Amino acid sequence: MVTAQSVKELRERTGAGMMDCKKALTETDGDMDKAIELLREKGLAAAAKKSGRIAAEGIVDAYIHGDGRIGVLVEVNSETDFVAKNDEFRAFVKDVAMQIAAANPQYVSREEVPADVVEKEKEILKAQALNEGKPEKVVEKMVEGRIEKFYKEICLLEQPFIKDPDKTVKDLLVEKIATIGENMNIRRFARFEKGEGLQKREDDFADEVSNMVN
Repeated sequence: MVTAQSVKELRERTGAGMMDCKKALTETDGDMDKAIELLREKGLAAAAKKSGRIAAEGIVDAYIHGDGRIGVLVEVNSETDFVAKNDEFRAFVKDVAMQIAAANPQYVSREEVPADVVEKEKEILKAQALNEGKPEKVVEKMVEGRIEKFYKEICLLEQPFIKDPDKTVKDLLVEKIATIGENMNIRRFARFEKGEGLQKREDDFADEVSNMVN
């Protein structure tokens, strides 16, 4: 049975229209999870129609972790300046910046990962599999599976979203494209972590070891 409360809950969880939520719940016999999945599928279809449109507006936003240890700059593009000023769009950009701060991706998408980086990782994964005593005939399949995990770790769009690990950042992007109604694109980012790349003083290192032991 579809109730007004369940429609309201689905709308709050997905951002979809009231009638779309009611229809999705009706088609799935009131199953909330299946209704969410159905709306995502429809969102994917709606977003696909918009994905070819040029997105050259948008904003560059910053996020500084509370203690000043990590800072992020990210550029997210939209089709119009009007959407760039939209509160939902800006909240999405802020979520993306927080994701970058927390999960430390290296690239936006797998297409940006240089071929030599991928090949080097495959060599390492192959050596690991062989050292584990795995038969050579299954090693290649194992490497392909593990390289997918590698992409999920280093590519922003493929990472689980920190606020809802059941969806990826790409899933979130597609949902926002569908609900906001414009093509959007996470173009680039930079992440800074205090002291990154600097050699720590020996006494600092000793203190860290002592704290770990105690």
